[in-house]
Amino acid sequence: MNLSPMMQQYQQAKASCPDALLLFRMGDFYELFHEDARTAATILNLTLTSRDKGENPVPMAGFPYHQLESYLAKLIARGLRVAVCEQVEDPAAAKGIVQREVVRIVTPGTLTDDALLDPRANNYLAAVAPGKNDQLAGVAWVELSTGRFWAGQCPAAKLADELARIDPVECLWPEGLPCPFATSADPGPGKMAITTRPGWIFSLASAKEALLQQFGIHTLEGFGFGEETDQPAICAAGAVMLYLRETQKATLPQLDRLIRHQPGQTLEIDEATRRSLELTRTLRDGRREGTLLAILDRTQNPMGARLLAEWVAAPLTEVAAIEQRLNAVAELRGDPRLRDAVRADLQELKDLERLLARVATGRCTPRDVGGIAKALSLLPGVKARLSERAAPLLNELESAIQLFPELRSRLESALVDPAPLALKEGGIIQPGFSVKLDQLRDLASGGKQWIANFQAAETARTGIPSLKVGFNKVFGYFIEITNTHAQKIPANYIRKQTVKNAERYITPELKEYEERVLTAEDQAQQLEYELFCQLRDDVAGQAGLLRSTAGALAQLDALAALADLACARNYCRPRIVAEPVLEISAGRHPVVDALAAAGTYVPNDVSCGGNEGRILLITGPNMAGKSTYIRQVALMTLLAQIGSFVPAKSATIGVADRIFARVGASDELARGQSTFMVEMTETARILNTATPRSLVILDEIGRGTSTYDGVSLAWAVTEYLHDRVGCRTLFATHYHELTDLAKTLSGVKNLNVAVREWREQVVFLHQIVPGAADKSYGIHVARLAGIPPEVNNRAKEILEQLESQHLDGKPASQRRVIQGKNKRSGEWQMLLFEAPEHPVLEELRKLSVNDLTPLQALKLLEEWKGRV
Repeated sequence: MNLSPMMQQYQQAKASCPDALLLFRMGDFYELFHEDARTAATILNLTLTSRDKGENPVPMAGFPYHQLESYLAKLIARGLRVAVCEQVEDPAAAKGIVQREVVRIVTPGTLTDDALLDPRANNYLAAVAPGKNDQLAGVAWVELSTGRFWAGQCPAAKLADELARIDPVECLWPEGLPCPFATSADPGPGKMAITTRPGWIFSLASAKEALLQQFGIHTLEGFGFGEETDQPAICAAGAVMLYLRETQKATLPQLDRLIRHQPGQTLEIDEATRRSLELTRTLRDGRREGTLLAILDRTQNPMGARLLAEWVAAPLTEVAAIEQRLNAVAELRGDPRLRDAVRADLQELKDLERLLARVATGRCTPRDVGGIAKALSLLPGVKARLSERAAPLLNELESAIQLFPELRSRLESALVDPAPLALKEGGIIQPGFSVKLDQLRDLASGGKQWIANFQAAETARTGIPSLKVGFNKVFGYFIEITNTHAQKIPANYIRKQTVKNAERYITPELKEYEERVLTAEDQAQQLEYELFCQLRDDVAGQAGLLRSTAGALAQLDALAALADLACARNYCRPRIVAEPVLEISAGRHPVVDALAAAGTYVPNDVSCGGNEGRILLITGPNMAGKSTYIRQVALMTLLAQIGSFVPAKSATIGVADRIFARVGASDELARGQSTFMVEMTETARILNTATPRSLVILDEIGRGTSTYDGVSLAWAVTEYLHDRVGCRTLFATHYHELTDLAKTLSGVKNLNVAVREWREQVVFLHQIVPGAADKSYGIHVARLAGIPPEVNNRAKEILEQLESQHLDGKPASQRRVIQGKNKRSGEWQMLLFEAPEHPVLEELRKLSVNDLTPLQALKLLEEWKGRV
C-alpha cells in the first residue's frame, strides 16, 4: 500500500512510541489515526471520520490545537500515555513536507502543566527495583513539576506500605517480574498506574550512568548513597531518570540532586491503616473531601498544602522534632496578628516551586516569571515578621528565606504587570528597560514624531503648504500633493498613485523609513523574546536558593494552617512523652467533630497504658460510637506526631512507632481473598510486627466466620497482644464474652457505650463509661435502618428463643457456668462456652441414690440411655 509522505511521517512517529496515543500536529489541529482515533473518539467524544476515502479508508479524529490541555487531562485521567508530535519548523519556510517530531510523551507521573495538575496535591512518579536477595526493594520517586527527587530502600514485605505512603500516580515496574499491585484502565482517585519497563534500565550500570550524567558528578556518595549498601535505591532512581529522558525529550535541569530517604525516622502506617483511618482519601469513593487531610488543610498556598499532605503521610517519631513544630504552632496560635499577616502574604504568593521547575525547563510563560517577581516582592515582609521569634523553628525559617534584591529589581523594572501568557507576541517588557526596544516600538507604532518632522521639512523645502504625509495598507507611506501645486513637485519625487484632485508620491528616504517600520514590529517581538530569555536565565541562575526559600515558605504555611485550625476548633497542645501512654481528656474525632453541627459532638476521655491498662475492650451497640471512639484516639496520636494541636481539653500522648488499624470489612476478590481472609491477614500483620511502642485499634475481630470460631480467635488475639506484644490497644467488639478477660489479664480494662432505654426506644448517649455492655441492640439498629416491621418482630422472637436455649448469648451475670481451671493461675474460673443443658441432668440432681434398689438403678440407667 502506497502511503502519502504525510502518512509515512506519521508512521515513523508512531513507531517511536507504539504504546502511546499519538497526537499528530497538522496545521491548527492535532489529528489521530487508526486505533488511536477510535480510542480518542470514544473517550473525548470526537467525531470519527476517515482519511484517504476509498477502498482502505483510515479512521481519523482530531481537535483544535488550543484545546490540547483539556483533552490531555481526559486522556491521562484514563491512565493512557499520550505522545505529542509537533511541527518543528515554520511551514512558511519549509521546503516540501513540514518536519515533525515527538516532543514529549505525557504519562500520569510526568505532568508539569498547571491545567493537568491538582495544585494542592503531589504528582509522584515512582520506580521499584528488586534487591539481590529479594529481601530488600529499592524505591525512588520524583515530583517532576517541582524537581524534588528521592530514593531509598525498604524490606520487600513493606513495599506496599511504602508505596501507600508515597502515593504515586504512576509506578515503573521491571518487565517480567510478577507485580503484586493491581492497575486499571480508569485509575481514578488514589489508584496507581503500573508501567512496565525493560529490565536493563534497572541495572546498576545504566542507573549510575544516568544519575551521574544528570547531576554532573563522579560519585553518588556526596548524596549519601553507597554503591554496595544502596544498590536497589540507586537502580530505582536510575530507572526514573531514564524514563524521564525518554518521555520528556529534553534536559531536566530542575532535577539537580537526589535526596536519600531514611526509613525509621517517621511513624510507620501500613496500607490498610491509611485506608481505614481515611487520612487522605475516603473509603467509599477515594475523594479528599471528608478526610483528615481535608479538615487540616487551611493552607493559603499550594506549596504548603502539598507539604502538609507529606506530614500527614509520614508523622515524626522523635520527641524533639515534634516539640519543635509544636512550639512554632503555639507561637503562631498565640499571636493572631502575626498569624493573619503571614497567611495574608502567603495567599498572595504564587506556587514558587512549580514556577521554578517550569523556568528550569524553559517552558515558562512571561506570567510565570511575573509570578516569581511578585513572590520576591512579598519576601521582605514575611522575613521581617519572623525576625526574633521565640520558637526556634520560626527563626530557622526566617534565616532560610533569602530576599534576592537585585533579581527582584531587574524583574520588576523589566516585566509589565500583569505579564501576558503569550511568549512571542510582544507586550512583555516595560518601556524604558531597553532603549533599542523603545526605538523599535516607536517605529512599529508609526513614528509620529518622525513623520511630523519629515512633513515639516518637505513643506519648507518645496514651498507647498498643503503637502501631507499619509499611510495605507496597500501602498504604504506616501506624500500627497494637490494638483494646484503640481508645478512645485521636486524631481526626486516618484509618482505612486493618482487620486481625486491630487497625486501621491514617495521618496527614497520615505521608502527606507517604510521598510524600517514594517520590520520594526517583528524585530521588537524578537528582541522582547531575547530579553525575556535573559530574565528567565537570571532566575534559573538563582534556582537553588529560590527553591530553599520556597521550602521555608511551604513550612511556614503548613505551621500557620495548623495554628489557625487549633484556634478555630479549640484544639489543645498535647504533652509529648516517650513512654507508651495515652491520657486524653474530652477528646473528639477531628473529622466528625468538624462536620457535625456545632456543639453536638460528645467528647470522651481515654486512659491507656501505664497503670490504666494497655488493652481497652469497648463493648456496646452499633451506631453508638465505638468505632468513632477508637479512630479518634488513633487520629489524635497521628496529629500530635505531625506537630499539630489535638481536639481535646488536655492530652498526654506517648510517641508511637507504628499505628495499626484493623477496621471494617472488605474483600479483595481479584486476589482471591474473601472478607474474612483479608481480616485475618491484616490481624496477622499486627501480631507479627507490632511492638510495645505501637498503637493498635481493632474494630471487630472474627465476625466473618462462625460465632464460636470468631470469638475464639478474638479471645486468643487479645491474649497475645496482652502477653506477647504489650502495646496500647483499643478493641471495639460485640463479643461480650471477651469482657471476662479483665478478670484474668491485669492489663485489660472494660469500657462500654452508655445507652438508655425508654418505652421500647433506645437512646445512644455516645458516652464511653467503665464496665461491660450487656446488649448489642442490633435489632433496634435494624429498625432504624428501615428493616420492615414484620422482619424486626420475627427477629425478636428468634432472639428470645435462642437466648433461652443457648446461654452463651447471655451476659456473664446471667449464665449458669461450668467451672474450669485457669492454666495460668491454677484458679477455677468460668469457661468461655457451655452446651445447652439436657433435662436428664436435672433429674440426676434430684435423684436419691440411697433409696434405689440395684434393679431400679439399672432400669433408670436404661431409660436415660435411650433418652440421651
